Amino acid sequence: MYQRAILHLDMDAFFASVEIKKNSAFAGLPLLVGGSGGRGVVTSCSYEARRFGIHAGMPMAIALRRCPDARTVRGDYESYEQHSAMVTDIIGEEGPVFEKASIDEFYVDMTGMDRHVGCVKWSGELRQRIMRETGLPISAGLATNKLVSKVRAGEAKPNGSGWVAEGAERTFLSPLPVRKIPSIGAVTARKLSLMGIRRAGTLSQVPVPLLEREFGRMGREFHRRANGIDHRPVVPYSERKSFSSESTFQSDTIDVQFLLRKLRHLTAQLAFDLRKAGKLTARVTVKIRYTDFNTYTRARRIDYTAHDQQLLPLAETLFRDLFTRRQCIRLIGVRFDLLAAGHTQLDLFNDTQENSRLLLAMDRVRKRFGKDAIATA
Repeated sequence: MYQRAILHLDMDAFFASVEIKKNSAFAGLPLLVGGSGGRGVVTSCSYEARRFGIHAGMPMAIALRRCPDARTVRGDYESYEQHSAMVTDIIGEEGPVFEKASIDEFYVDMTGMDRHVGCVKWSGELRQRIMRETGLPISAGLATNKLVSKVRAGEAKPNGSGWVAEGAERTFLSPLPVRKIPSIGAVTARKLSLMGIRRAGTLSQVPVPLLEREFGRMGREFHRRANGIDHRPVVPYSERKSFSSESTFQSDTIDVQFLLRKLRHLTAQLAFDLRKAGKLTARVTVKIRYTDFNTYTRARRIDYTAHDQQLLPLAETLFRDLFTRRQCIRLIGVRFDLLAAGHTQLDLFNDTQENSRLLLAMDRVRKRFGKDAIATA
């Protein structure tokens, strides 16, 4: 039985790095990628900008106050997807089993490769090939599981690599702040700090019943992760081509308001599925079938998004363009395709913080109580 060997690859400041590759004048300067205007949000920033305390998700206005000399670009998601695909293709050629966790993060299961070639040597060669062929920086971590390899890659940033030997997982994690452990956010870290738990090593020694009392079932998971325990498999990567849904009515109808409500419901559910899968779409198609079974579709290309604010109005517009015969309809459907892997940051360049927070809150309710638990009015 071979010891597991999991490599985590993380593109450094991915969007900003692509922009720097496209325009070398940005190299060495604080660069902000994101929405323009007073309500825009930073989606990525260079490491030079991070020295000013700027981070992804920060309002652009605040970022520019912290660093007035920063350069800004709106961003080109199609270009980012193309560069991500380049990395994906390289890993697919080299790696036995790999998982694309997001547009800029990958896991590679190298278990058993030590029999033929050292995992550390092979992972280093893979990283060098990615940097050489894409011109982008990338950090890597190698360990016995996904959690420790991800943290190790994070500690190697920017543009570095490292590995954690079998049996050294807990020793590696022990001195790190609890905030470094995936799934422990700012609120949980603050609560742990109030309990006197600031380092992973301390968290690893706290009795599980105490953590479960304070954090519910996640308390046990926090304990496992602080001890470097993670049995999650690397899920083989496969590209989903589209998301679609349709509804056939019990009785054919010409009630436009009913049809629009059903259309909005289908679109919102599919948009949630997109965000849950970490996908964005660049084309929306609406389909209707009349009572005589004649079927029509209308599609439109759009900028990459997974946001209800962009998808709902477009679906309604396509429906109104289609529904010209004033004849009863028996079926209505929606399809999203031309997909791109991406973070669930909703509309990456145009969204406001208020809309993002509202939609993320709705998604949390859906994940807990089901897709039909909540909807917009």
